[in-house]
Amino acid sequence: MMSLEPIVSISVSPKSFQTQQTPMKPEEQIKSLVREKYTVIADQNPDENAASCCGVGGCSTIDYAIFASDYSQTMGYVPTADLKLGCGMPVEFANIHRGATVVDLGSGAGNDCFVARALTGEEGMVIGIDMTERMIEKARENASKLGLGNVKFRLGEIENIPMAANKADVVISNCVLNLVPDKEKAFAEVHRILKPGGHFAISDVVLRGELPDAIQKAGEMYAGCVSGAIQKRDYLGIVHDLGFQQVSVLEEKSIELPDEILSEYLTVSEIERFRSGGTGIFSITVYAVKPSNSTKVACTPGSGCC
Repeated sequence: MMSLEPIVSISVSPKSFQTQQTPMKPEEQIKSLVREKYTVIADQNPDENAASCCGVGGCSTIDYAIFASDYSQTMGYVPTADLKLGCGMPVEFANIHRGATVVDLGSGAGNDCFVARALTGEEGMVIGIDMTERMIEKARENASKLGLGNVKFRLGEIENIPMAANKADVVISNCVLNLVPDKEKAFAEVHRILKPGGHFAISDVVLRGELPDAIQKAGEMYAGCVSGAIQKRDYLGIVHDLGFQQVSVLEEKSIELPDEILSEYLTVSEIERFRSGGTGIFSITVYAVKPSNSTKVACTPGSGCC
């Protein structure tokens, strides 16, 4: 595992705090919250999103842009598709070959899809999946302007991907699965759509140690990619349990939440305990392979995929 030492920090202004705590809600209400937030982000200027405290709606949650990597020098980069929402560069680790079929889960305005298409070439196919209608519209607008007939975008949820089994050579995703309430079902769907011998490269947010209860229950922190994150060991455990092989963490970055954000949820003494308690928030990029001899279509009851 390659570990990157620099700590990511956030510069914010207390004056921009607007939204107070939102109690954690049932799965569909959580999804509605996420759709609402990312619908607003879809129509926001990327520079404004990158410069603001949390991209949209004030500073009650972590900055949506703070994890983002710099794509600007990457082949296939499309500025209008880069909303500064990722926490890594999964395409960099995805071993995408010319002619491959690539699926991007939580594709947003299409940033990773267009970078992946530069690697697949005209012979390949790139399919973006997103549950936010405005993101799909924006991504399709970008693809149309570029005249790319082999980059498609579909409205759908990661727990029930609108694709047949064994179709993808590569699955990528950038800071999205932490937003999915049922992560086991999401990874089962990744397994289902991958061809035997196919692989994924997914960048995401994970934890070491427990978040304070007030943060765990805050819906705004869920939409901000923090309270929906699970333990790193559990995250990798799901991947192993589904039968993926060659599971490895190729990149890891530590993230530090500033006191300005924590103070929206915690007292001064609670912040001190949080700082000294050993809890860590990390963005990681995970790589894994579906066995080439796999005949199992990973599926969960009620998903409609079997």
